[in-house]
Amino acid sequence: MGKRIISQRRGRGSPTYRVPKRGKEMSISYKNIDGRIVDIMDDPGRNAPLAKVRYTDGSCDYLIAPKGLKVGDTTDFVSPLSKIPVGMQVFGIETFPNSGPKLCRTSGSFATVVSKTKKSCVVQLPSKKKINLNPECRASIGTPSGEGFREKPWLKAGKKWIAMHRRGKLYPRTSGVAMNAVDHPFGGPTKPGKSMSVSRHAPPGAKVGSWGARRSGRRRGKR
Repeated sequence: MGKRIISQRRGRGSPTYRVPKRGKEMSISYKNIDGRIVDIMDDPGRNAPLAKVRYTDGSCDYLIAPKGLKVGDTTDFVSPLSKIPVGMQVFGIETFPNSGPKLCRTSGSFATVVSKTKKSCVVQLPSKKKINLNPECRASIGTPSGEGFREKPWLKAGKKWIAMHRRGKLYPRTSGVAMNAVDHPFGGPTKPGKSMSVSRHAPPGAKVGSWGARRSGRRRGKR
């Protein structure tokens, strides 16, 4: 008797595919008063470090730390789009005034101010899509720090196992063609042995390969 295939196990809802509960994420927001950076800290729910800010009224809050920020700096990197020059890289952009940072919050991501008028500001996102925003929307100048975390190699398989399970991912993965015939539709000694195209309305046990593919095979006449 074989095992359930991955799509069936994922749908069953076992703890293998659940993201473990972590502590509450630190909220980030902009304020209309000046502040000073008192600490730079890590948030388990983000890949970008956070800067702890103490404002002039005595309250404390958190902001995404831009590259090059250090303790003792002020929050002068936060500004309305109307005051940011065209061509400047920005992140943590508000979608409407006082909404709080919503766009480009991950490490290394940034948008570019393309053009401005008195009533609108055009910003180009990392996807190259351009959006119109209110000039009173605030943003942080620069790029979020911590972008080099993707370049760090996995020195031990156990470290990657921990990281993948924190994200609800299955690791290590085994390809279907490497399994036995009882464990996967693509398994067995004869390969491929079964078409990789499957109906979009197939049950979970058969939904492997190309779901609802419009076409399959190599395109003729193109290289």
